[in-house]
Amino acid sequence: MTEAIRHRLNDSPFARWTVLIIVATAMMMGYFVNDVMSPLETLLELPKSQGGLGWTPSDYGFFSGAGSFINVFLLMLFFSGLILDKMGIRFTGVLACSLMALGTLLKLYGVTTDFGTAEIVIFGFQLPMSVAIASLGFAVFGVGYEMTGITVSKAMVRWFTGHELALSMGIQLAMARLGTAAALSISAPVARHFALSTPLLVSLAFLIIGLLAFLVFCVMDRKLDESEGQVLDCEQSSDQSTCPSDSSSEEFHWGDILVTLRNPGFWLITLFCVLFYSAVSPFLKFSTKLMVMKYGVDPDIAGFFSSIAPFGTILMTPLFGAIYDRYGKGVTLVITGALMLTAVHFGFSLPMHSSTIAIALMVTLSIGYSLAPAALWPCVPKIIPLKCLGTAYSMIFFIQNFGRAIIPMFVGRANETDPTYTTSMLIFGFTALCAAVTAIGILLIDKHKQYGLQLPNIKK
Repeated sequence: MTEAIRHRLNDSPFARWTVLIIVATAMMMGYFVNDVMSPLETLLELPKSQGGLGWTPSDYGFFSGAGSFINVFLLMLFFSGLILDKMGIRFTGVLACSLMALGTLLKLYGVTTDFGTAEIVIFGFQLPMSVAIASLGFAVFGVGYEMTGITVSKAMVRWFTGHELALSMGIQLAMARLGTAAALSISAPVARHFALSTPLLVSLAFLIIGLLAFLVFCVMDRKLDESEGQVLDCEQSSDQSTCPSDSSSEEFHWGDILVTLRNPGFWLITLFCVLFYSAVSPFLKFSTKLMVMKYGVDPDIAGFFSSIAPFGTILMTPLFGAIYDRYGKGVTLVITGALMLTAVHFGFSLPMHSSTIAIALMVTLSIGYSLAPAALWPCVPKIIPLKCLGTAYSMIFFIQNFGRAIIPMFVGRANETDPTYTTSMLIFGFTALCAAVTAIGILLIDKHKQYGLQLPNIKK
């Protein structure tokens, strides 16, 4: 091993933590924009004469699910993994940030342009043109959003392997959740005090900042190549002899897909992800209006109620991850998180209208939302071989998007026919209950296959 390889740029704590801040900032901006429209549902459904767009709950439900359309129906999330493996972190990251900005620009055009009474039918939904254009923008944004998540994960592995990898991923997730919480907290007040389009203008500015930050990362990442004695980007080079010895193990092989697909643990974890995240992410998009309509919360502060969940995960997810690292019981934590989420949604379906109860339920949701992911994602490498992890994560995220695309449509229509939110909360509740049952299945197969999911990650 040459001197250049031994003393890589990422051996410098300052360099690798700077990289973490840069790429986590880009991810945080994406998470902010992903939920920036969630607190605006009540404003979007106001008549145009009152400053709204005249959307219906069904229109909003279609828009909320649109973020996953291209990823799911055109298989783009799966192809994003291939692009990342073939073209490298730098190219894919810049492409992802650019797509997020383009999609947000389309959303801005959709909500600021007067299309009159023009309508279009998509997937059986008769939509105003503003909904169709905004949904197209959200779909394009969704491609870049998911692509960014995969790219940032690979960047963390590249820069922090042999160092503080778990801690870096925990901090990156915490910053992403901070973006979600900020969007839920400030979007509605900003829209009410300025204009409906103002949060989207802020979002576009944030995404440009994220893109510029990622360009700085590209410069540092290229210097990492140079510090390893590489002139060319190893991820894009066809001459693998120029790469460090561990680079070839990350090269994509079609056979890796079959290895992953034959693994029953992979399918149970994937099913759990579909069900669990379908009971959380879409719920947060409807939760602001739920607080206003059912619990009588002031629209200007309803977003703060919704932000309790992501704010709580900022501190609790690393804490529960540390517990799993030291004491094990990963699947037990996953089951507990899913059961807590089930109890929360059934609680929201009950005819109780106290804002104190709403806060208590959101705090409980925050704990469950922290418990399950903190233990779930470290379980994946115990089930899937290292050389197949990239393919596995890509397929998990791809399949997970089915739930995120379909559930909001059902919930939007349910809210239209049942404005008490009882039906929609029962949909979320039974989805979370199915996730808990799936997690029990993971526990059973772990006992059979001896994956070690209940064992501590730290070896004594």
